[in-house]
Amino acid sequence: MRLHSLTPRLPFFLLAGVLFLIGIVLILHRHWVYEVPLFYGETQTIWSVEAKIEFQAQDEPVNVTMSRPSNQKGFTVLKEAAASPGYGLNFIDGTQPQAQWTIRSANGKQVLFYRAEVLVSDSEDDQVIPAPRIPFVSLPQPFDDAANTVLANAFATSSDNFSFTRELLKQFQTPNPQQPIALLQQQYSDQMPQLIVDMLHKAQVPASLIYGLQLQDSRRRQNLIPLLRVWNENDHEIFYFPTSPNDHYKIKKQAPLLLWQQTGAPILDISGGQQSDIHFSMIKREESTFANIAQNLSSQYDFLNFSIHSLPIEEQAMFQTILLIPIGALIVCLLRILIGIRTSGTFMPVLIALAFIQTSLLTGLVGFLLVVTTGLFIRSYLSHLNLLLVARITAVIISVIAIISVFSVLAFKLGLTEGLKITFFPMIILSWTIERMSILWEEEGGREVMVQGGGSLLTAVLVYWAMNDPWVRHLTFNFIGIQFVVLSLVLLIGSYTGYRLLELTRFKVFK
Repeated sequence: MRLHSLTPRLPFFLLAGVLFLIGIVLILHRHWVYEVPLFYGETQTIWSVEAKIEFQAQDEPVNVTMSRPSNQKGFTVLKEAAASPGYGLNFIDGTQPQAQWTIRSANGKQVLFYRAEVLVSDSEDDQVIPAPRIPFVSLPQPFDDAANTVLANAFATSSDNFSFTRELLKQFQTPNPQQPIALLQQQYSDQMPQLIVDMLHKAQVPASLIYGLQLQDSRRRQNLIPLLRVWNENDHEIFYFPTSPNDHYKIKKQAPLLLWQQTGAPILDISGGQQSDIHFSMIKREESTFANIAQNLSSQYDFLNFSIHSLPIEEQAMFQTILLIPIGALIVCLLRILIGIRTSGTFMPVLIALAFIQTSLLTGLVGFLLVVTTGLFIRSYLSHLNLLLVARITAVIISVIAIISVFSVLAFKLGLTEGLKITFFPMIILSWTIERMSILWEEEGGREVMVQGGGSLLTAVLVYWAMNDPWVRHLTFNFIGIQFVVLSLVLLIGSYTGYRLLELTRFKVFK
């Protein structure tokens, strides 16, 4: 009898077993053949950095020259490649390495890609960069007199080129600048890095404007950060420009900095095109040993030509987040089916957890509670207007956008820059959450709202911890077989028809 009851479910268990076995085989194959480590942190770190160049060609010969990174302190360039159909490509070495694309004729929008594999190394060898020739600089009046006043103040409180530069930058960083600084900031607001270089040249200090790229995992459409290199006799030092919350070259302290251009040469020079733009995407991964890195990279891209690892870095960074979603969905299945936690919306906690990854956990929780609580008050008023469903949801969406805008402005005015991250929340999902909770309040009461809202937040936090764990991110991105394993587990959990853990409290009375 028992065997007879299991017979109809035998194909189901075979399917789950086959999926699980396929996943394990793919994981082991990738680990044994390509030496991708199963455990996070065993190996050396490689950054795949991709530059995407876009411009409009003018139906004439095109020459595109882009500065590219070289070996430097803390980084070793392992491999370089470019995608440029129809273009001739040359890598030009020298003090400032460059990549050069050429074509006899091109018209319309053009897109070029450059990719570098950069190893994080313990190398202390810094490239010797000679001091540039100091040009003659003269600004138009009255800005030239203002610059001379600022330089005189910095000179009086300094002892060498480095301290002189720090004093100069400090004057541009004061909250209430003096009149000469305010005049220069107003006139050169969009050219401030170049202005400071020109002012140093006026003071006969060797300096150049260089650019660096902050490496943050799975980032897309990033810009280079302008930096200042100053020489003092034979030594040189790199300075960060003063930053404020609205600067597009904001410095993040814990992100490693890769110097992309070190000599003051142009980042991008295009002849035969206009409306050019360049932005960067990057992704971090682990490789087993330095000796096999270059060989493994080459064979891996050949074999996985149709996998996500052969995609541009920008798309790979997007997939790194997408591949985490099944992990979040698995946790939701465990909590809802086996434990019995009730949530507002089935997979809404997964989307909220994705927002937490962008905002940080504490900021995300505070922002979520503020927006949902305020939205519920607005929704309670809308319920008295007897609106149709579509119009009511639209009004809630507009209200959520207004709430997020108001909180962002208030956070900025109060100096709470973390509050600006509230814009990462999915507004449509928040609107539906407010709508569902409002209806639930009317039908079931406030207690049920608290139960489902608390369950949603608890689930979102657990999903966030799982999806933000470096081991989980390493496994899901580097081993596609994990998806088959997760799918088989979801199928098995979905076949469970027994009591949920929280339902067992009903039997307390029988003790």
